[in-house]
Amino acid sequence: MLNNPWLSLRKFFFDYLHDEKNETRLSKIFNHLLIALIIGNVIAVLLESVNDIYKSYQLFFDVFENISIVIFTAEYILRFWCVVESKPEQSAWKTRWQWVSSPGAIIDLLAILPAYINFFVHIDLRFLRILRLLRLLKLTRYFTSLQLLLRVIEREKGSFQAVVFILSILIVMSAAGVYVVENQAQPDVYSSIPASMWWAVVTLTTVGYGDVTPITPLGRALGAVITILGLGLAALPAGILASGIANELEARKQEIALKFQELLQSQKIDLLTNHAQIEEIRKQVGLTPEQTHDIVLRLIGEQQERALAEKRYQYCYCPHCGNRLPQDRDD
Repeated sequence: MLNNPWLSLRKFFFDYLHDEKNETRLSKIFNHLLIALIIGNVIAVLLESVNDIYKSYQLFFDVFENISIVIFTAEYILRFWCVVESKPEQSAWKTRWQWVSSPGAIIDLLAILPAYINFFVHIDLRFLRILRLLRLLKLTRYFTSLQLLLRVIEREKGSFQAVVFILSILIVMSAAGVYVVENQAQPDVYSSIPASMWWAVVTLTTVGYGDVTPITPLGRALGAVITILGLGLAALPAGILASGIANELEARKQEIALKFQELLQSQKIDLLTNHAQIEEIRKQVGLTPEQTHDIVLRLIGEQQERALAEKRYQYCYCPHCGNRLPQDRDD
């Protein structure tokens, strides 16, 4: 009985920190405040890089940073404490460890860790400012579009690993090739294969800064071939992302359609009148109003077709054998 208040408090924080389906007014206010704090931190980091502004308002920036650290630390500790409510049947510390090792928790830790490290090990102020920009990654928790992108990257990580592997091979082979054909003509520029890798990277990525260029005919021919290969290679990640996002959106469309169908079968929703419930499901799944509208129209059409079929095909019984006989009614 003594633990009940603590369990209730833990469940309360879980609902407002971890449960994405908890769309209450208080949870929305809490999320909006955290989003504003994150954006405020990013703006502060940008303004602090201007020395005149930082010197004039140093006290304000320092106080704002300390308040932010306290809030982000409290958020991290509360999330760590209450995450056990997500899997009550599992060991509490096992659940906590699974959360700590998750990408979202790692981002939360990186957002506050530099400030605490600075207490023990002096960090250059410019480097510390850059690390504080990692707090911008915390926004991935609050925006469905960013979550979709991260989910696609995680799902297609095998494809991205293959692209990186192929790119690494091409960089090494290109650097070795240009070293062989350009070393005698430009011994200072292409002094070794590692030194030639800079040219290989900027050429394969089609950036071409022009600071290092081949001058021999064979070197230029090799550069042209590598540039053409780079054009095709640069299109691979974009194609993987585009295909992954399209597949993820299609999966979400099927998910929201399945939810609507389940509610229809249980007669808990009317697609023509329950606009608030439809909007709530749309936000949970993360589709646009236009996509949801198309799905609703399709489901309404299917519902009308089933109703028409049930009306047209009714059964009567044979007076001799008692079997049911279908009758096609045009009325």
